[in-house]
Amino acid sequence: MRFIEEIVVDDFLPTFRSLLADALRERGLTQSEVADLLGISQSAVSKYVHGDVARHEDLLAHRGLEELVERLADGLADGDMSPVQALVETEVFIRELEQGGVLAQLHEDAVPELGDYDDEFAVHDPDSQLRSAERTLASVRRGLSVLENTSGFATLIPAVGSNLVQCLPDADSIEDVAAVPGRILDVKGRATIPADPEFGVSEHVATLLLAARTAGSDARAVLNVRYDESVVTALRDTSRTVVEFDAEESVEPAVATALADNPAADVLYHTGAMGIEPVVYLLGDDAVSVAETAREIL
Repeated sequence: MRFIEEIVVDDFLPTFRSLLADALRERGLTQSEVADLLGISQSAVSKYVHGDVARHEDLLAHRGLEELVERLADGLADGDMSPVQALVETEVFIRELEQGGVLAQLHEDAVPELGDYDDEFAVHDPDSQLRSAERTLASVRRGLSVLENTSGFATLIPAVGSNLVQCLPDADSIEDVAAVPGRILDVKGRATIPADPEFGVSEHVATLLLAARTAGSDARAVLNVRYDESVVTALRDTSRTVVEFDAEESVEPAVATALADNPAADVLYHTGAMGIEPVVYLLGDDAVSVAETAREIL
């Protein structure tokens, strides 16, 4: 099983970034300046410009990619385009290639069975359930990458372990929630993720997310971290709405009561009970945003 997001990560991004890094260097930017613009390390830029990263031939042959790289390089080098504008243009380009373009073709080459799949939706239709599931899993993977690369995140992992979850837009059961099988654990000071995210493998954190959504929250993702008054204070200091709930009640009614007056709360927490460890839950639009919240308070 290979998702189209993996085609983007494995094939498109290395090709695109190496071309753009080359183009920016040709316009006189230093490796440090290129790294800052692209949001990558100088060592990564060095690999790109020295040809140490493989480029996909099918993508190199795509005229639109060449035109995009030249336009972005001109704009970024001259200061007429911000990195955010460049990101948006690239995202639009990727979506076009996923919907019947070269990325869709590469995906079908990687998964030939898609050609024989007959159902009411097209796999590369952005509104299809399969595409929504792919995007959700990809978002959790990106969020996990943020956590793995966040120095000190292991100190936020509670004794029961953390989990990072994100649900489908119309989720109504834990089968619609993607999460890490098992838990994210602190192993000798490092956050250890046991396996790639899957649907239906989280019970507790997924249940809390679904309860929050039932109570009126628009959140689609949750990360649980250890409770400490300093953690709660740090979250309040970032202007997030922090709400306490009662750990002695079952999750659904407790969360419903807590969110009755604050359905848009960004943070839920409880201070524990007999046999229940106190925990803080970070809520957000997606797995990446809640992972970045955890990084922000370290």
